[in-house]
Amino acid sequence: MTVKLYEENFPHMSPVWGRIFNFVAERAEGSYIYTTDGKKLLDFTCGIGVTNTGHCHPKVVEAIREQAGLFLHAQANIVIHKPMLQLIEEVRKVVPSSIDGFFFSNSGAEALEGAVKLARAATGKQNIIVFNGSFHGRTAGTMALTTSKTIYRAGFGPLPSGVFVSPYPYAFRLGMSEEQASQYALSALEELLLSQTAPKETAAILIEPVLGEGGYVVPPVSFMKGLREIADKNGILLIFDEVQSGFGRTGKWFASEHFGVVPDIMTVAKGIASGMPLSGVFSRLDLMKKWDVGSHGGTYGGNAVACAAGVATIRAMRDEKMIENAAERGIQLMTGLRKFQEEYPQIGDVRGLGLMIGTELVDQKGKPDKNLSKALAHSAEEHDLLLLTCGTYDNTIRWIPPLNVTSAQINDGLQMFGDSLKATLG
Repeated sequence: MTVKLYEENFPHMSPVWGRIFNFVAERAEGSYIYTTDGKKLLDFTCGIGVTNTGHCHPKVVEAIREQAGLFLHAQANIVIHKPMLQLIEEVRKVVPSSIDGFFFSNSGAEALEGAVKLARAATGKQNIIVFNGSFHGRTAGTMALTTSKTIYRAGFGPLPSGVFVSPYPYAFRLGMSEEQASQYALSALEELLLSQTAPKETAAILIEPVLGEGGYVVPPVSFMKGLREIADKNGILLIFDEVQSGFGRTGKWFASEHFGVVPDIMTVAKGIASGMPLSGVFSRLDLMKKWDVGSHGGTYGGNAVACAAGVATIRAMRDEKMIENAAERGIQLMTGLRKFQEEYPQIGDVRGLGLMIGTELVDQKGKPDKNLSKALAHSAEEHDLLLLTCGTYDNTIRWIPPLNVTSAQINDGLQMFGDSLKATLG
């Protein structure tokens, strides 16, 4: 039945979805996906950093089932529902104390659109500064903010204006030390404010505190602190896009904690609800009060079932110490990958925080090697390990295990990757 179902219906799926793998999933549990043809795959993709609590965490599943039996939908303009209030209560425990206003939507792109609208409304200014390698979504507004790959925006113009791009401190690609890259990027940002968008017309600086689709790049602490200083000096809001890096992914609740910098606005999605569609714009309430009533909204935002899943997700992460586990397993995984780096010069860089780790592949001349990264990802699947690639050149393999992954599963993943390296490189 499954073969027939696939053969008759797969050809009708829109080809705009790029296919990475072609198996059909039967079910998933914890760190594993089970296919209809009997394979058990170690999933280190997490649906692109979504299933942070693992697949079908029992506490999340139970919360969804219970809420589905109460009501499925209650539009936030009309009904104040308990799951959203509970979610706000839980989120307030993990965000910086200055973040005390919360708006919920469905996807990361929606959250980014909302954050930009909030910044413009709160400041009365229009322009937004983003960074090279950024990914913020595929809607019209977020395409204009995205610079990681031309595929995300080519042919869809004209895109909304008022967006200016500054260099990200990508030390490996720039061929600089971390501190050199930091000073270079900060100087370029200062120049941008003098040459292209004046502070008096700049609403916000928007950045991923760990670059996601652009290559899993961690900026220097000095750069992030410098951003805060530049924003404050010029009366510009600072927005952190924590869609991929938030909710424990980097070994802390939010990546911003690694830098000791608090944003004015933050966006979240992906890991907040273990796979249910939920995202958020979190900010200071004094900024949110400058948003005209009714100027932003959405039918499904803060859906009751998704909010219930979010509550269960945060509680499970806290009660089962998943954040601490992410930090420990991240060190284990990074150590193993760096051992491979010593053996294989094709691994040009290993970097990351917690369980958000990138291995960048290069050729003999040190140039980005997309063909190798793709070959390794496909070889890994043949060895029952699921990995994704990222980066402007698509030459970085990203490691995104669930936050409750075990030490044994990390070792299994490293063994599978080692076998893939041998099969691909000899």
